Amino acid sequence: MPAKKQNEQKAEKTFEDAIKRLEEIVGSLEGQTPSLDESLALYEEGKELLGFCLQKLEAAEQKLRLLSQGDVS
Repeated sequence: MPAKKQNEQKAEKTFEDAIKRLEEIVGSLEGQTPSLDESLALYEEGKELLGFCLQKLEAAEQKLRLLSQGDVS
């Protein structure tokens, strides 16, 4: 997949979509016996999704900090 299209898909992805996909990946790795190559691909995808989720959470935390600073009277 071209890098531009991959970046567009990442931009459209939501936190909830990423968590759902992570749950699917974990289920696949726990419930099935994927080949080594499939396992590595799933692990790599999971690692990318985890990074995406962490970025979203950090951004939300930063926004909450800024909002709470505005509440101080």
